[in-house]
Formats: sequence, structure tokens, C-alpha cells
Amino acid sequence: MRRTTRTTLTLALAATMAVPAAAPIVAAAAGPGGTAYAGQTSVPSTQDRSAAPGVQDRAAASGVQDRVAAQAVTGASAALRGRDEALARREAAKAARVAVPKIAWKSCGSAPALAKFQCATVEVPTDYDRPRGATTTIALTRLPASDPARKIGTLFTNPGGPGGPGVDFVQQAAQVAYTPQVRARFDILGFDPRGVGKSDPVLCFPTAAEEAAVFQGVPPFPLTPAETAAYTRSNLKLAAGCLTTSPDRLKHYSTANVARDLDVLRRAVGDDKLSYAGYSYGTYLGATYAKLFPSKVRALVLDGTLSPEWYSGSDGDRRPVGVRLRQGEGGAETFAQFLAECKKAGAARCPLAQLGDPSTVTEALLERLKTHPVDVPLGDGTTLKVTYQVAVQVIFFSLYDAAGWTDLAGLLAQLAAPVRTAKVAAVPQALIEWNRRKEQYTSIGSSLQPCIEARHSGQPLAYQQFADEADRRAPHFGRMRTWVGQTCEFMPVRDGDAFLGPWKLSVKAPVLVFGTRYDPATPYRATRPYADLYPDARMVTVEGYGHATIGKSSCADAMITAYLVGLKAPADNSTCTQDRKPFEPPASAREAKTRVTVPALSRWGL
Repeated sequence: MRRTTRTTLTLALAATMAVPAAAPIVAAAAGPGGTAYAGQTSVPSTQDRSAAPGVQDRAAASGVQDRVAAQAVTGASAALRGRDEALARREAAKAARVAVPKIAWKSCGSAPALAKFQCATVEVPTDYDRPRGATTTIALTRLPASDPARKIGTLFTNPGGPGGPGVDFVQQAAQVAYTPQVRARFDILGFDPRGVGKSDPVLCFPTAAEEAAVFQGVPPFPLTPAETAAYTRSNLKLAAGCLTTSPDRLKHYSTANVARDLDVLRRAVGDDKLSYAGYSYGTYLGATYAKLFPSKVRALVLDGTLSPEWYSGSDGDRRPVGVRLRQGEGGAETFAQFLAECKKAGAARCPLAQLGDPSTVTEALLERLKTHPVDVPLGDGTTLKVTYQVAVQVIFFSLYDAAGWTDLAGLLAQLAAPVRTAKVAAVPQALIEWNRRKEQYTSIGSSLQPCIEARHSGQPLAYQQFADEADRRAPHFGRMRTWVGQTCEFMPVRDGDAFLGPWKLSVKAPVLVFGTRYDPATPYRATRPYADLYPDARMVTVEGYGHATIGKSSCADAMITAYLVGLKAPADNSTCTQDRKPFEPPASAREAKTRVTVPALSRWGL
């Protein structure tokens, strides 16, 4: 692997750091629907223009203006179509120069849990502008169709991230995430995107121990000036490590290149068009594929939508990407529902309600943890110090699946109990789940895709101000989610082949878009705007709680089955409910064992 020199890196980082400590935050004006846009200029209204001197008949003038406006819209649409067609032609020409790899499927190993799966690796161009140059390895797995004689094709999947390994997702979840009808008619395929997992991962240090040392003693997000300084230094070290250890992988790490890989894989399995299920960040990958290869779409299931404009910054919003994603607001809204449902469930079903009003008890607990952390034994002889920051992070990720809200309530109740010892008596399940998520990815580098393709604030030393503002809008969670993008501010590297908009799409096939009413990671407010990017999107609202709908609604599963198998899409603005309400026990032991949720495998939690 080619390595950059420290001298070049130091100069690049020095240029990035040349920002005054008290750099002012770019003012943002309120855009349509309350969205903030930086540097937006006002446009005179039709009424203002109709008052121009010499216009006697205002009604006639208004009619002329309407026709002119309609012609302008038509012209803009035609121009956009022209650009999209040109983009699709360029991508098709690139794809035609790439040799289609042959996939040699083989056993995934001797473990009984992997007996039904097949594994493989393929080589794809590192840079699609140089199709015969260097290659990168893509790791694959598939669950073969159970009725191969009636197989429709391959269902490609992406579990989110950025940084979510698709191989693990399919091997761990495919048999319960998809209905028997879907599993009968499709090979279910998962792949680790380039830079992730087993696919030549982006590494930031030679060893995991060196990476862990960078954040040793550093809180999940800072509160005090001293913590802010330490957190910023750690992110600077992390950026330096990533740029030094994996510069070539970072330069070709964009979602657009993952979409190009996906198209190569589609061709490799012999499918004329793509059938795809993407969750969370996977919806961004789905939109990117639809933009680059609009004529190659058969079916897209897009669940837990990530707004392409928010993620990429193409709407002109120059706040940090962690702010733009509105996860702070999503977390605060979902947490308010957790507290309300706990109060409704009462002390018999929600442990937190045994101590009083859940909102009052929790706010008092979080305030106390800022100065008086609680030690929790982890069962291996070590303890975890639950600070305010740790508690907020655990709460946020525990909100992903309402089936785990009882465990979260139990943890908060133990931490908030009026009679406390120095340590909590046992390891709450919510902490076990949180630790498991932390251990599932190797390098933070695998989740830094936004760093090389999204726009950033350019103000790395103003994050405390951004965080203060976010905390006022979304207490606790706004501050926490602001900081996830600071590393990117110190990484002056971009993938020149990334696609950052415009995002209006021209794919003709109907697509199926799901949004959960209270989703902390991909807020529901993004669902309708995301669906409107497609000419024919059928949006389904799942009335419930948690991140994405997978494994939560048999109604949604039935819609997905009808759509994937028979291309029968529901009406736009359809509604489903979740099978189980918060704080309700599982209907059976089997249900408890087959919980499937989109994992928070990256620091972005997408």
C-alpha cells in the first residue's frame, strides 16, 4: 500500500487548521419548510414583479407571468433531463469498458450457522476512469433462492452505515428479514462496500490498539472546554492516521464508486436490471445508483431514508454534516415518545415509571451524571463509568428498536434509583447491546465515507458553537450528533468521482419508500422529500418507533414481498403499523429470538 509522507500531510492539515478559535458560524436563513440554507438569497415574488411600472392589467400580467414561469420550469426540466441522460451515457460508457468478473461461489466455512450461505470475492477497478488499472477487492455472500427453478434474480442489499458490512448483515439477518416468498424467488446477496469489512478496508492505523489509544480517556462527545480540546486533538490524530495509512483507498471511497461496483455485481450475476433493498445510508446508495444507472433499475426498496441533500450538503447548508442530518432532532423526538410510552405503560411494564414521572426522573438523572457518574460492572471484572455523555449515547442507539425499550428503561431506573450504592448491581441489557455494537466494526476509517464526498463547514474549531445551537434545538442529542463529522474537517482529500447532486431522479420504475414515524437516525421529516426525488415513488408511513422498518411490521413485509416478487407497488401515502407496541412483551419465545434491526455499525449511526 502506498503511503503519503508526513511532511505533505502536515502541510495539508496545517492549512485545514488555519481557522480562528472563535470563527463565527455562517448564518443560515430559513428555507422552505423550515430548512436552513446558508447564504440563500431572496427571490422577488410573482406579486412583486407584477407591480412593475407600465403594467395596467394586473390579471393579464399575472397570466403572462404564469405562462413564463411554466415555460421556465419546463425548460429547466428539459435541461435536467438532458444532463441526466448525458450522465447516464457517460456511466454506461465507463461500465462498458469494465470486464465483468466471474464469481466463484464457495462454502463460507464449517460453522453450522453458515451452512446455507455461499461466499466469494471479486476484483473491481479502483478507479473507473482507469478500468484496466489497479483493482480493489469486494467481499460477497449470498443466500441462494430456495426455489431456484422459479428464481427471478438476485436481491442486492445494503444495511446502512456508512461502514455497515453487508456480508454480516445477510448471514445474520437474511433468513428472518425477508419473507419465505422473497427467499424462494431471489438469491439474497450482501457485499461489504469498498473500504469496509473484508473489502480492502480503510484503516487509520496499523493496529487496532493504536487506533483505540487515540480516543483513550476521551468522552463520546465533549462538554467542557478541556474536553473539547482533547476531543479535537483526537480527531486531528485520527485524520492524520487515516490519511497516512489508507490514502489511496480514501481517494476512491465515494458512494458513487460503490454504486459503480454494484452495477458490476449486477452484471456479474446475470441480472438485466437491479433489484435492491437499502436501509438508512443504503437509501443514499440507492439514490446514487438510480442517478447513475436509471435504465438499470427493476425494483428499489428504500427504508429509513437519508436525505441526499442533507448528507451531501448540496442544498447549500454549510453546517457540519452531523447537524445537517437532523439526527439530534430525530433522537429528541423519539426519546420524547419513549418517555410518553413509558408513562402510559405504567410501573407494571416500564421500570422507569416506578420512580415517578419518566421525563422528570430522566432529566434529573442526566443532570446528575454530568458531575456524578455511576460505575457499572461489565461481568468480566471491569467496569464502565456511565457519564452523562455515555448515557446519552446509549439512549440514542437504544431508541433504534422499540423492542429494547424495556431494557433501556431498566437501565435508566437502576442509574436513577433513590437508594444507590457505588456500583449498579448487574449489567443492564441496554449496555450489553451498546457494547456489542461498538465491537462490530474494526476501524473507524470504514465509516468515514462522508469525509471524502460530502461538503463540510470549513470551521473545525467552531464545533462547540454549532453544538450549543444544536443542543438548544434538540436537548442532549443535538450536541452529541454535531460532533460526529469533526474528523472530516481535518481530511483535505476528496474523491473526484463522487456524485453530489442535483438529486432529482429520472428512473422510470416505481420505487418503494418507507419512513417510520419516530426514527432517531433517519428522521421521518426526510421521507416525503426523499420520495419526491423519484418520478414514481410509493411512500409508506409505518406508524411506530425505531430506525427503519425491517423486522418490525408484517404489513410492511407483505408490501415488500408483493413489490419485489410481482412488481405490485402499493398506493402512494399508504400506512402500516408495527406488530408490537413499546413495552409489550414478545408474543412468543420465537419472536424474542428473531428480532431484526438495522445495526448502528458506524459512528454515523445510519
